[in-house]
Amino acid sequence: MTHEENPIVIEPSKATVAMDLPRKPSWLRVKLPTGPEYRKVRGLVDQYKLHTICESGNCPNMGECWGAGTATFMILGNVCTRACSFCAVATGRPGFLDLEEPYRVAEAIRRMGVQHAVITSVNRDELPDRGAGVWAATVRELRRQSPATTIETLIPDVKGNWQALDTILAQRPEVVSHNMETVVRLYRQVRPQARYERSLEQLARIKAAGLRTKTGFMVGLGETPDEVHQILADLMQCGVDVVTIGQYLQPTKLHLPVHEFITPERFKEYAAMGMEMGFDWVESGPLVRSSYHAERHIYPRNGGISAERRSSKPVSLPVL
Repeated sequence: MTHEENPIVIEPSKATVAMDLPRKPSWLRVKLPTGPEYRKVRGLVDQYKLHTICESGNCPNMGECWGAGTATFMILGNVCTRACSFCAVATGRPGFLDLEEPYRVAEAIRRMGVQHAVITSVNRDELPDRGAGVWAATVRELRRQSPATTIETLIPDVKGNWQALDTILAQRPEVVSHNMETVVRLYRQVRPQARYERSLEQLARIKAAGLRTKTGFMVGLGETPDEVHQILADLMQCGVDVVTIGQYLQPTKLHLPVHEFITPERFKEYAAMGMEMGFDWVESGPLVRSSYHAERHIYPRNGGISAERRSSKPVSLPVL
């Protein structure tokens, strides 16, 4: 079932400036993970030999989420074929495809007893289907083992392989998320192997399939408030329902430096900006990440105003 081969991991040569990491302001300081629920999740992750974006992505909320008995599982291994300059996940040639992983992930989620599960993955650009088959198998297995659990799939860029996207969407998860990560001007620097317009098209196709659609991006990379307004306008045009906005934190000295620590007040302004545009919900704050409080993103939060607005206007697919 598993074709094994030693993965080749490339240490991040990811762009930048070797510099001392700036001191975090008080609103970005978090408690170390502890407690019985944290230990339970830690034990399940280790027992089933699973990967989480919480660990691989150095998420600042790991203590809070694991302490509440939840985690975001990362499938298709822990080595990514991309080399994004913001991301702490290892880059290289993955080397194997674990076909038993869907069962292990579903079993761990069942034993955790979570009501809403979030699953993400590395990019697997070397696979013809971009890993869509494993994605579909994971959702099916989770439905089988935990039929009452709702699911969010945080999927990578399929590089325009819309057949692969359709394979994932056919499983009808409650929420399908694909992160934009940054504004258009910074795309080549932040996501050199991705395209802004292509990610917008992927989101528009998810919405056109009739699924609840979500995305997230970071601030503090040098974007302006006008550029934040522009990406929100682009996402609204694609029919996105939920947006998350969080502070970029430099994971190592080899990654892009933090340009600015955005204040909590500015995050509130961005949330208000998005809600005024008509999004169902905008989760905006210094520690917000895609899966943070994800259980709140399943159903509309504004009385269905934006859903009604979109139903009267076709979703636009960006021109590549």
